[in-house]
Amino acid sequence: MSDMGRYEDKSVVITGGSSGMGLATARLLVDEGARVLITGRDQDRLAAARDQLGENAIAVRSDAGSLRDIDALADRVKTEFGTVDALFANAGVNGFAPFEATDEELFDRLLTINAKGPYFTVQKLAPLLAEGSGVVFTTSVVNVLGLPALSVYAASKAALRSMTRSLARELLPNKIRVNAVSPGPIDTGILEKTMPKEAVERMKAQFAADVPMQRVGTPSEIAKAVVFLAFEATFTTGVELAVDGGGTQL
Repeated sequence: MSDMGRYEDKSVVITGGSSGMGLATARLLVDEGARVLITGRDQDRLAAARDQLGENAIAVRSDAGSLRDIDALADRVKTEFGTVDALFANAGVNGFAPFEATDEELFDRLLTINAKGPYFTVQKLAPLLAEGSGVVFTTSVVNVLGLPALSVYAASKAALRSMTRSLARELLPNKIRVNAVSPGPIDTGILEKTMPKEAVERMKAQFAADVPMQRVGTPSEIAKAVVFLAFEATFTTGVELAVDGGGTQL
């Protein structure tokens, strides 16, 4: 690298960093000189992400919903980095079910991975976070929109929105900022893995039609917002930044 990257000498942890928005954020940071530790549950995807990101990345298999894994992750981060300059608590899962068909298993899985996991990830890593560092959660536009078949997912993201404020307040003495990025429809490639091509095209067209900017977003647009909140927004804490083409605002 000829020029010093903007985030040279910075250490960043990204949960759910092996694909989509987490991987795009890792790529942006590595390109700017940071050392990044990414987590995920799928060993193959983690290895592929690690290869793509190069030698400034460390990939660790870790289940975002398991407190044992979160404890082990904190130990590993301490060994690799000592202190951390930013934490992107991004790991999460989606789940669709109409209200009347929602069962306890779905409820517990979404709340465990999407709310409990990020909460304890921040708790366990907080002692390693440097003064002036930033924590970023991934919420979702669904926490303010009453959309069908997403009641539990929306509730898990609303819990994270609330935690953003509470933890921002409680971590003030440590000079740690806590904010959230709230994505609208983002083309992460996940639909292509689960649906036929025609269905994906139809769905994306529908998403785009519902967004004031008339398109879906890209993972790199989320990454820029995350890095802004993590490093540049030095007088900002407790906020949720909507990156949704205006969908929740207009």
